[in-house]
Amino acid sequence: MSDNKQSHFTIDRALYEQADVDNSKYKSSPGLTEDVILDISSQKNEPKWMLEKRLQAFELFKHTAIPTWGPDLSGLNLDDIIYFIRPDAQESNVWKDVPKEIRQTFDRLGIPEAEKKYLGGVGAQYDSDVIYHNIQEDLKKKGVIFENMDVALREHEDLVKKYFMTQCILVNDHKFSMLHASVWSGGTFIYIPPGVKVNLPLQAYFRMNAQSGGQFEHTLIIADVGSEVQYIEGCSAPRYTINSLHAGGVEIFVHKNARVRYYSIENWSKNTYNLNTKRALVDEDGIIEWINANMGSGVTMLYPSSILRGRGARSDFLGVAFAGSGQNQDTGAKVIHVAPDTKSTIRSKSISSGGGVCTYRGYVYIGENAERSKVDVECNALLIDDESISNTHPYMKIDTDNVNIVHEAQVGKIGDEEIFYLQSRGLSIEQARQLIVSGFIEPIIKALPLEYALELNRLIELEMEASVG
Repeated sequence: MSDNKQSHFTIDRALYEQADVDNSKYKSSPGLTEDVILDISSQKNEPKWMLEKRLQAFELFKHTAIPTWGPDLSGLNLDDIIYFIRPDAQESNVWKDVPKEIRQTFDRLGIPEAEKKYLGGVGAQYDSDVIYHNIQEDLKKKGVIFENMDVALREHEDLVKKYFMTQCILVNDHKFSMLHASVWSGGTFIYIPPGVKVNLPLQAYFRMNAQSGGQFEHTLIIADVGSEVQYIEGCSAPRYTINSLHAGGVEIFVHKNARVRYYSIENWSKNTYNLNTKRALVDEDGIIEWINANMGSGVTMLYPSSILRGRGARSDFLGVAFAGSGQNQDTGAKVIHVAPDTKSTIRSKSISSGGGVCTYRGYVYIGENAERSKVDVECNALLIDDESISNTHPYMKIDTDNVNIVHEAQVGKIGDEEIFYLQSRGLSIEQARQLIVSGFIEPIIKALPLEYALELNRLIELEMEASVG
């Protein structure tokens, strides 16, 4: 795919510089009350136990303070957020049945075209509702379930009840998991039966369109014994002068000998607070792979977490964050080893430009029963100018002997000598910077499917252009 084609992750800057037409047919009043939660549950015709979980979370939310240990969240007024926004569209598995104004957004993102070429299934969410969902017939025949979470709650209630915020992300984890449990809407449900290997990626794209809106999609992936799946999430939002909130939740269950590769490209607008929670539980000899790219949002707090609870379980994390002018990207990863012979790697890269702030915040815990565990952590930061900032906050707690732990951190700045050398070879200053950045993020690019690698490169190029003027 050449660079001048449409992006799956919003290289069309107009998609987030300005809003699309307001296609909502229903919006709750700003602020969160019990009536809003009752309305969400009623409109979705949910079972009683889900409403009870929502109300339990809301009670906890009301009495829990906003965290103060990370980026400044004082600009986020939760009473201004609209927590439930329904587009004027019904879910369809045929693109032509999606309303034209909404479909045009996803056409510009390249989602329908990508589905034809190399995806096993696609979901598309607009504000609080999924408006398109489809999966290849051969995967259905193998027993693969790929549904909107609201549909899954109706059609696969027992599975959802067993896994939804019961073991992985808990309702009482923190302020924004409580909020998420109170008002979640839409998202993705995936179940892969034992021994089934899904060769083509499944993808979901989340578009937050409304002014002062919040998006709270829930992703629940269950990879049964010996199964494999790749899942790609993309996110975007238009730019307003009023702040928006994204507080999604991702729960991944990797059962014995299963493997899940989770890709996430989050390209929010600068008015967005991205306060997402992602976590995986990994059983014996299971593998979870996180590949994340974060950019665009004014503030991000995101730390994908793996709990290695089975012997031989493994977690690999590879992430990149970009912070431009006025942006604070506080990202990293967490790994908890509670079983022997478990392994984890964390490779975190960040780029700060135009006075942006990137922070790596990592946590590794090795429990007393996790003998012979191996951990390798490497965080590298690149500063484009003298005004930008990079911070590193690693934390490790080791409660057993006979483990192998490696940690390395490096911060570098693009220097005048490097720029001069590349200019002497005929490159402009902008081209020289981009070449250095491309080399820096090469491990991330190699890990992505080709189409997405090209688009991520282009996105970072656009962000750099914007941040350095």
